[in-house]
Amino acid sequence: MIIAIASGKGGTGKTTVAASLAAVWDRPLAIADLDVEAPNLHLFLHPSFSATTAAKMEVPEIDESSCNRCRACVAICQFKAIGLLGDAILTFPEMCHGCGACMAVCPQEAIRSGCRTLGAIGWGHTPEGPFLNGRLSIGEAMSPPLIRLVRRKIGILAQAENRDVILDAPPGVSCPAVNAVMAADVVVLVTEPTPFGLFDLELALDAFQSHDRRLGVVVNRAGIGNHDVYRLCERRKIPILAEIPYQDAIAEAYARGDIIARVHPEIQSRFIKLGQRLRISNNPSRCAPVREAHHA
Repeated sequence: MIIAIASGKGGTGKTTVAASLAAVWDRPLAIADLDVEAPNLHLFLHPSFSATTAAKMEVPEIDESSCNRCRACVAICQFKAIGLLGDAILTFPEMCHGCGACMAVCPQEAIRSGCRTLGAIGWGHTPEGPFLNGRLSIGEAMSPPLIRLVRRKIGILAQAENRDVILDAPPGVSCPAVNAVMAADVVVLVTEPTPFGLFDLELALDAFQSHDRRLGVVVNRAGIGNHDVYRLCERRKIPILAEIPYQDAIAEAYARGDIIARVHPEIQSRFIKLGQRLRISNNPSRCAPVREAHHA
């Protein structure tokens, strides 16, 4: 079972939920931080890193002596990573998405596989299980290929050892977030009951429901704001799987870098129930939503 913890915007408590859910998970588990531009799950789970490897992606290198300037590679590249200026073939590795289409269509087999470094992948271990994270190089804009690399590696590891997977996805609904949740069985969207939370949750539901993913919602900072988030979930038939109350003690635990499910027994109980709801038939739409979520 692969669970992606996502959110329509940053700051909703996505990583807090991912860390606490991992801390109470009662099956073999593997964890990955896919927020490669600003990974911070390690600040809560404290993995002991055993290795760091360079993350590379495939980019085209052209043998100009074999190229007949047919433009097949230029025509198929949707990202303008290859261009033809007169007789000069130009490649732009920073724009390449590594799909390999240019190599596949070249009739002269003049394009070979090169590579460039996107960032690094850290390998570690926590009491909860194996831990991976990606870290994008400074100035690098191409995060989806690195996200896919980390996701693929944690998937292979989990399948080999029969582990469930928790993915801490990037915030938002753009390409990085979509790439992070593509392999997930369940997407848990973390939101807050505020106008900003409502707006971004609706964006996330539109983005991820279109990919036919099973969805559930966790409401963080419950008790502030209004009830519009609850009404939206009721209208869209999305189950609210848990609430995290708005309490100073929780904020203080977060500021210390503590996992809130470990320092607050009542919160721990909520996350244990969240895990149980996620596992029921591996389908949150069949889970009973939390009773606290029913508001007028």
